Amino acid sequence: MSKVSIAAFAALVPVMACEGLKEAMTAHVDVVARAESQELTVERLADLMGKSPIPVSRPVAEQVADIWVSYQLLGRAGADGDSLVDIELIDKVMWPVYTQSKTQKWLQMVQQTFTVDTSTASMEAAFNEGRLLSARHILFQIPAGQAATASDSVQRKAESVLRQTNDGNFAAMAKQYGSDGTKDQGGDLGVFPPQGAMVEEFSRAVQALTPGEIGPLVKTQFGYHIVRRNTFAEVRDQFRMQYEPMLMQTAQSTYFAGVEQRSEVDVKPNAPKVVKEVAADLAGHKGNRTVVATSVLGNFTAGDVARWVGGVSQREQLRGNLQAAPDSMLPNFVKSLLLQELFLKQADSAGITLDSNEVNSVRSAFKGLVRNSWAGLRVAPEMLADSAKDRSEKRQLAATRVDAYLSRLLAQQEGFVEIPPPLAEALRERYDGNVREAGIVRVVELAGRIRASADSARAAAQPPSAVPLPKDTGKDGSR
Repeated sequence: MSKVSIAAFAALVPVMACEGLKEAMTAHVDVVARAESQELTVERLADLMGKSPIPVSRPVAEQVADIWVSYQLLGRAGADGDSLVDIELIDKVMWPVYTQSKTQKWLQMVQQTFTVDTSTASMEAAFNEGRLLSARHILFQIPAGQAATASDSVQRKAESVLRQTNDGNFAAMAKQYGSDGTKDQGGDLGVFPPQGAMVEEFSRAVQALTPGEIGPLVKTQFGYHIVRRNTFAEVRDQFRMQYEPMLMQTAQSTYFAGVEQRSEVDVKPNAPKVVKEVAADLAGHKGNRTVVATSVLGNFTAGDVARWVGGVSQREQLRGNLQAAPDSMLPNFVKSLLLQELFLKQADSAGITLDSNEVNSVRSAFKGLVRNSWAGLRVAPEMLADSAKDRSEKRQLAATRVDAYLSRLLAQQEGFVEIPPPLAEALRERYDGNVREAGIVRVVELAGRIRASADSARAAAQPPSAVPLPKDTGKDGSR
């Protein structure tokens, strides 16, 4: 290239850059989302949100725009007769289901190696130690809003009954004097954990007794209780039903801790900040290589977090919970995701696979999602063929029906057609669609003004009060 042409090219570059920047800053500034040839304008989405009862906020606007994209792409598939039956595509987007199934199979195999002591002697010792509690009680309720004298009267009655109660007649006395729903069962409260199930004063009172002992009166917010701690022999079967899962849970937790230690799991200090950023924008962090944790598998990145969160069935709820969660909880969340990858690696190493019936079941479930979603939006190929002839007409009809459905949905005149994450991902793999963040900001701003104007109009339309409010009264009492 000659010096002249090089100079000319160099002079052209800034002009092209400026023009490109200008176009990026000005083109389609009124569009908040696009799905193939269809566009959702800022004005339309703001109008729909501003006049609907849904909250006007950035997360809600992003969700509505994202749903619109999924609906429009689904309509496009219906118009084109594309049932999204490509096996490779289905298997790619259904990876969370395959992963969960393989991991569960592996953990079930691991659980079979757990050794727990469920001998009668071991369980009785655990019962006597208070690993789980069991009791009967006779409740004397204090009438709500009664004076202290009423409480004294109830206490005296409870003390009188306590003096007459013994191990042999406790159930009969509970049926005669009890005042809650357990009286017909002789005051039996079954088996319960030492914390959380009962009010603290009651649990402490039961723990202070030896099995078979009746204690002194216990006062709680419900009234006065005569309490008897049950013996192991009386509740052996109930205790076993709750205690065995506790032992298995403890063994599983020990196994998890061992995997974590052997795999050298290390969650980085930046994890809470990055997780919240990922939850706020899954698509934007899909390929983010920022490291949030490490293990023997290597780096666990923001992109990995986005992949796992995006595969959860209740994705939007999880995203909201993560953004609102205290930072102290998020390292454990990252650790749980990394453990899933470690378990999957172990499952693969152990040769765990899904059989053909399981795989076909997953694929059929995905195809069912497509058919059900089509039907809910009335954009199934056969529904479009009734009113449109060629592909172009079908595409336009599908787009019109989706727009009309969204209007009714936000006006709460239609039930919600959910697009599960695997289907949403498949649609975006097959077709072109996106949400523009700059448009979202403008939607929220404009929708807020529309909502405020509508609220003012409604307030102005309210009839005057039937009882006139008094005017301000002066210091001298004059009006």
